[in-house]
Amino acid sequence: MKISFLSEPILRRKQKTLDLQDLRGSWQINWKIRNITLFSAIYTRIDQVFVIWGLISVIVFSVAQLLPFSWRDQAIAWSILTLVGVLSMITLTTFWAQVERLMWLVYFWVALMLVGMFVTDLGIYLNWGIVLLNLCPIWLGLSAIGYLGTGWGIQSRTFIILGIIHLLSIGYVQYVTLPFLATGVIMGGSLLLLAQVQWDMRPPIDYSLLTQEEKAFNHNQHLLRQQF
Repeated sequence: MKISFLSEPILRRKQKTLDLQDLRGSWQINWKIRNITLFSAIYTRIDQVFVIWGLISVIVFSVAQLLPFSWRDQAIAWSILTLVGVLSMITLTTFWAQVERLMWLVYFWVALMLVGMFVTDLGIYLNWGIVLLNLCPIWLGLSAIGYLGTGWGIQSRTFIILGIIHLLSIGYVQYVTLPFLATGVIMGGSLLLLAQVQWDMRPPIDYSLLTQEEKAFNHNQHLLRQQF
């Protein structure tokens, strides 16, 4: 599979002429004071997943760095939070992934998160020093694998670049004063950024799960996007 490096910008302002699978379940936010728009944005279900995991990442790694909770208590709390994130991801992304024929990508991320949770919990409860000393690299590495797999699957330079950044960060966080906080900023910040912008992706495919009317709608939306 080739990645079309020159097909569209890596990042751009979020577009509003979205396809059906992006519009379904989306949040449209438009905060105004009289006639002045303070904030206006649309968050697809994929964006919502980014926000959920971004907040989870920031909370988990910030608490681990800054607050005096025992590792075992944190393991329980973060395992519950991770499972909530996994279930939310499956619920929110299934329709989009089925239409885009990318359900394997959902399972891929679910597997990565569960592996990370399992290894982390084993390291804490069995007091494995090699795991406890490398929790930040482990999670950055899992995220890097996820981003690189996503970049390959949807032909996106954005996700490939984020994968490389997470890989390079593995060496960086081991030498900073607050490694967990730095990891939370890198992981959470990347996800929250993705929720705010339009990232590049492969050209539209033949959406076999959609009706002819829905396919026509997506085709018109694609033509409108090409004008901007």
